[in-house]
Amino acid sequence: MSAKPTFLNFAYGSNMLMRRLCERAPSARPVGVAGLAGYALRWHKVGQDGSGKCDIVPVEVPGAKVLGVVYEILVCEKGALDAAEGLGKGYDEKQVRVDTAAGELQAQLYVATTVDSAAIPYDWYKALVVAGAKEHGLEAAYVSQLEATVAQVDANAQRGSANFALANRG
Repeated sequence: MSAKPTFLNFAYGSNMLMRRLCERAPSARPVGVAGLAGYALRWHKVGQDGSGKCDIVPVEVPGAKVLGVVYEILVCEKGALDAAEGLGKGYDEKQVRVDTAAGELQAQLYVATTVDSAAIPYDWYKALVVAGAKEHGLEAAYVSQLEATVAQVDANAQRGSANFALANRG
């Protein structure tokens, strides 16, 4: 990257898609696919638009893990990423250890503070998550689980179209 200070972010939701993350943190460069053991993915974080967004929850299930992508990002862009993610307004940050092909890494991630088990993601948000998983070659079975997630159509057609375009570009 550069001699400027960076941090590692573990993206497990829509930020797995490099195009999406680079809108928020232009310096973001993928380090590699990673797994966070002892956690499960949920779509229950209540977004500012009222729909479900991705979150992680600890589980005591043998072999449970959340897959995602570790990105290296310039520290000077962290404020913009925090704002886009709603740090302090629906997400907190947490330091975790993730497993990569190159070994264990410590990374920062966002974890939901406002959840509702009845929350349902918009179809475009699910498309962003699935596109990011495919872009980085996550395990086929994991991608299938993401694709099987129930989603709803966004009444805001313009927002839906813009996000579908982002998910399908490339």
